[in-house]
Amino acid sequence: MNTDDLNFAYKVRHALNDHLDELPAATTERLSAARKAAMARKKPHAPVQAAQTQLAGNIGALFSFSSLGRMSVAIPLMALVAGLAGIYQYEEQQRLEEIAELDAAVLSDELPLTAYLDQGFNAYLAQRAQ
Repeated sequence: MNTDDLNFAYKVRHALNDHLDELPAATTERLSAARKAAMARKKPHAPVQAAQTQLAGNIGALFSFSSLGRMSVAIPLMALVAGLAGIYQYEEQQRLEEIAELDAAVLSDELPLTAYLDQGFNAYLAQRAQ
């Protein structure tokens, strides 16, 4: 509960306590019976550390609704990141292969000598790199 909820609960409790003496006896008895029933159904108070330790060792906690809700957001995000990383790696590999092919052509002298003297050779290299 946040502070606004607690403040509201305290105000409601205070208002009920102020007018408690004006309530009819039947209403007071019904409220008393409802409180006793609620207290009977209340779970015993457990320390926070014990509850966390119990959940940490419980494999079933992985498949609870709250963890499934978190996983339903986390799994697609991880898949998206992995997909983007894969696309980046693939594009980088393609770029490196094109540069290696061009370097191999230059080193094996498959390009004519006039290509080195041509002013458009830099444009040709840029076009091949793209």
